[in-house]
Amino acid sequence: MKKVFIIGILLSWANFVCAAEELFFFCGAAVAVPMREIIKNYEKETGVKINVTYSGSGTLLSQMELTKRGDVYLCGSPDYIDIGVRKNLLIKGTDKIVSYLIPAIIVPKENPKNIQKLEDLTKEGVRVGIGNPEAVCLGLYGTELLDDNNLLEKVLPNVVVFAKSCEDTATICVLKKVDAIIGWDVFESWNPKDVKWIKIESKKIPRLSTIPIAIPVFAKDRKLSEDFINYVLSPKKGGKIFKKWGYISDVKKAKKYAPEAKIGGEYKLPEKYFQLIKK
Repeated sequence: MKKVFIIGILLSWANFVCAAEELFFFCGAAVAVPMREIIKNYEKETGVKINVTYSGSGTLLSQMELTKRGDVYLCGSPDYIDIGVRKNLLIKGTDKIVSYLIPAIIVPKENPKNIQKLEDLTKEGVRVGIGNPEAVCLGLYGTELLDDNNLLEKVLPNVVVFAKSCEDTATICVLKKVDAIIGWDVFESWNPKDVKWIKIESKKIPRLSTIPIAIPVFAKDRKLSEDFINYVLSPKKGGKIFKKWGYISDVKKAKKYAPEAKIGGEYKLPEKYFQLIKK
């Protein structure tokens, strides 16, 4: 009887340890490709289970708020760190920069509509895709880009897809459902055989994005959350994989693409955007 009792205690303790060594990770789809590889390596090296959800940055915040759960949060724009802190979903001051993203025009490899510049997205018959700016960081940046260049009213009528994540935005271009998307520079490295990056004139880029990673207020084990974040940021671990997939970790290198662009900050959708999509 005593032996059975001891075995029961040991099993209960084992279950507790297993339950503790688990992280719920809400991850923006802007890094889905390298992060799958990073998570696989981390789990293999540490034994910690990563339960990851990929989606648009705003959608992930909503899921976190609804479920009251989350140990690590990564988004494709600092806008959502500010929103998360304001909503008391993220611990203020825990955010760190993983990488930088350059807004870009991405087209199918053969570029059927000969898109060469931002203004070409206004042409009749050009099918454009963007991320949903109400939930996806890429959509927010795309809207800001068009707004800043006085092209919002001209391009929105050509938008045929408002994708639900960065990854979905990239995919619609790969599948040739659109002639161009407003995406991130790294989309070319995701699918080099299917798409290519059309660089936007540097002075027309108002803001570069950072990819921040932070700790939610719901984190069960802050030390474990910090351990995973440090792994992602480590130049020899996560950083090495990000570099392999074309991500930029050096701010000076990122600024070369748009020397006058701001980095970080927050952009709020203008009222005219909502008026235009109702038409």
